[in-house]
Amino acid sequence: MSNLLETFEKKQIEKLTGKKRIPTFRPGDTLKVTIRITEGDKSRLQAFEGMCIARKNNSVNSNFTVRKLSHGEGVERVFPLFSPIIEKIDVVRKGDVRRAKLYYLRDRTGKRARIADRDRGDEVDQYAIIEEATPEETNINSDQQADAPAEAEAPAEAPAEAEVEAPAEAEAPAAVEADKKNTDESSKS
Repeated sequence: MSNLLETFEKKQIEKLTGKKRIPTFRPGDTLKVTIRITEGDKSRLQAFEGMCIARKNNSVNSNFTVRKLSHGEGVERVFPLFSPIIEKIDVVRKGDVRRAKLYYLRDRTGKRARIADRDRGDEVDQYAIIEEATPEETNINSDQQADAPAEAEAPAEAPAEAEVEAPAEAEAPAAVEADKKNTDESSKS
């Protein structure tokens, strides 16, 4: 029963993340979350930049909390990770923390609320853009795999042809220079 539920949730996650990338981030990282806001018949993009203070990984129900200071007042917002209103998530800074939940930052302001930087290098995206193959392409790929032994013989013959063509290419630049001189002389006349 749980296996069926897990497969359904994986399909839903693939469906929701198929057209966007979600980078790897942790609590302590400074994020810039771009959200699509719809007001009546108009929609616009708005950025919410702050520090990730919590993350809950629960398959489709995963979410993360971002906190920022706005005019001296702390503002927290909880975003569902796979929400369709999230256009993109950018990691601005990577923080060095040893806790999973940074709720202690709620009581701190100014320099006391700072988190040290940490260089974790280039991390692979948690969910990258998935390019879907059409059924025709998958049939072509399976046909190519069936023809693979015949293609394996062809590359063995290719180097012999390249050796024959190499001297001809060496003579070609001299012929091109001669043609250029002839065209230059005719254009001067």
